[in-house]
Amino acid sequence: MQREEYKTRGEESAVMAEVKKRLGKLTIVPCTLRAASAFVGEHHRHHKPPQGGLFAVACSDGTSICGVAIVGRPVARMLADDFTAEVTRLCTTGEKNACSKLYAAAWRAARALGYRRLVTYTLPAESGASLRGAGWRCIGEAGGGTWSRASRPRVDLHPTQIKLRWEMSTELDQRGSDLRARGG
Repeated sequence: MQREEYKTRGEESAVMAEVKKRLGKLTIVPCTLRAASAFVGEHHRHHKPPQGGLFAVACSDGTSICGVAIVGRPVARMLADDFTAEVTRLCTTGEKNACSKLYAAAWRAARALGYRRLVTYTLPAESGASLRGAGWRCIGEAGGGTWSRASRPRVDLHPTQIKLRWEMSTELDQRGSDLRARGG
């Protein structure tokens, strides 16, 4: 039985049983891309689920999934160097610290798979506090605009303004480890 089907059949997976033992704590739990996409489709405020991905992680509050992060290949062609991945969607139900926990877990998973850099984008109106809390760095403005062209018209169902690019890399991660070792 696939993990995302346990709720519909009234059964409970071993993972959720363990999570329920830790009520009140946010816990990172495994998640399929299909289940993460369904969560994004239901809860994300301005995007549909991405088309595919490399992997997904979820966050649980002990009784249910309260957030997911989907990591895929970079959308920007110039970042597609085989060592860079992108958090293409992060979606929560609003639990405190869930976003930071998911960004940190996505980086740990990407690093374990051999990626050296993980990027994501936020809208300028979003503070980025969860990214800073997870140790990410704002690189600056990037992207924006429409995917529509005269030769291939598209209907924009997403925000088209300039975004802010955030990054976590093995270099940044190492600097953070050095600071923690020195007590800073």
